[in-house]
Amino acid sequence: MPSAIPSRKRPKRSSASEPLVRLSELIQELELVSRENYSRAKVTALAKRLADLAEKADLVRRPSFIFDPSDPTLVGRFVAMMLAAQQQFPLSTLGKFYGTGVYAIYYHGGFKPYKPISKSQHPIYVGKAKPINSKAAEATAQGIKLWARLGEHRRTIEKAPTLQSSDFTCRFLVVATGYETAAEHYLIQLFRPIWNSEIKLCYGIGKHGDDAETRKNGRSPWDTLHPGRPWALKSKTDQKPPARIESELRVHFRDHKPYKTLGTILSHCLSEIPQLPE
Repeated sequence: MPSAIPSRKRPKRSSASEPLVRLSELIQELELVSRENYSRAKVTALAKRLADLAEKADLVRRPSFIFDPSDPTLVGRFVAMMLAAQQQFPLSTLGKFYGTGVYAIYYHGGFKPYKPISKSQHPIYVGKAKPINSKAAEATAQGIKLWARLGEHRRTIEKAPTLQSSDFTCRFLVVATGYETAAEHYLIQLFRPIWNSEIKLCYGIGKHGDDAETRKNGRSPWDTLHPGRPWALKSKTDQKPPARIESELRVHFRDHKPYKTLGTILSHCLSEIPQLPE
């Protein structure tokens, strides 16, 4: 008779409690070691790994966040979606209106460095306008600061020979007083608009004039690409040479693909909302 095939012995598995016992013993040893013998950074990193392990040990899923209507981040996201749904108006012929809130400016011209966002749904600049009265509850009480702010940008653009105000449109959203800052912050993080100073690319459109001392710092990148404001022309140097600005813009558009359609914007905003993502 053929000999029986010997059965394979399964390796002995340690129980789940054994590693925990060893870990507890190691923690006790660390507590006795002089603080000079280990770094806080390493202990913090290990603590994070343990915290992640504790999360995985819980078999019951938990939501990534609790919906709080007063959370500024959520408010900013919803305002951004509302703004994207608004009609676009020509910046050059925008009529006067009441209200404060947030706005976005879009470029549709042929200036070569801006080609990736031209004629798209991706703003070149976003901003906010706050009412003088922090308790203003109606648009009429808020005043006309939102319209006035857009008018300031139009007049600045009209001074630049490399730009035409007729190539720009805008969207705006009148919002309840107090929510402008949260909304603007989210819009900047979402779109990373190249004219916003926070992105550190082609900043400077919001400047209202430099004194002699400030001029020593050189022209802003915006005034370098779009010369025309008299006080900026008095500066003898640029903060960035034109070639560098254009190079940084190419890298920016490569790393942060512009939104071409409203659908992609709304899809991105909605993708961040699920509490129990896959």
